[in-house]
Amino acid sequence: MYVEANKKNGLVQKPNVVVSVRDNKGRDNALVVAYACNCSYDPPMIMVGIVPSRFSYHMIKENGSFVVHLLDKSQTELYRVCGSLSGTDSDKLKEHHIKIKDALKVNAGIIEGCPVAIECKVVDSIKTGSHEMFVGEVMYVHAIKGSLNDKGMVDINKLNLL
Repeated sequence: MYVEANKKNGLVQKPNVVVSVRDNKGRDNALVVAYACNCSYDPPMIMVGIVPSRFSYHMIKENGSFVVHLLDKSQTELYRVCGSLSGTDSDKLKEHHIKIKDALKVNAGIIEGCPVAIECKVVDSIKTGSHEMFVGEVMYVHAIKGSLNDKGMVDINKLNLL
């Protein structure tokens, strides 16, 4: 027998990823998102959800690119900073000495030290109520040595992901 569940509970566990974005003036920011998933294998695409009131929202809207970072278990402080501090109040990346380098294919920053960073170009978006879901075509994948399988794909079983 089924009973009515609270609609706000959700069924999917929150992904432990950090998304970096850059505005048209070159300012970088990074945030933890509640929604991130593969949404196409051919071509490869990732979808991330961002609430329009978030500081990073205007950055992804005006620039049209983002980078999804998978974190190692040792990066809990990075996750905490990106998930609990707003870029509205300060430059959390600089204040917490989070090093950023330019992505190779998109206009966004890559957080140094993450085992996987996936560069994406926004190709579509849809407002789903509380979030706008940005669909990004994967343009480039950075992965640490030893994390690929024999087909050249990232094998998450070889990583110590958060």
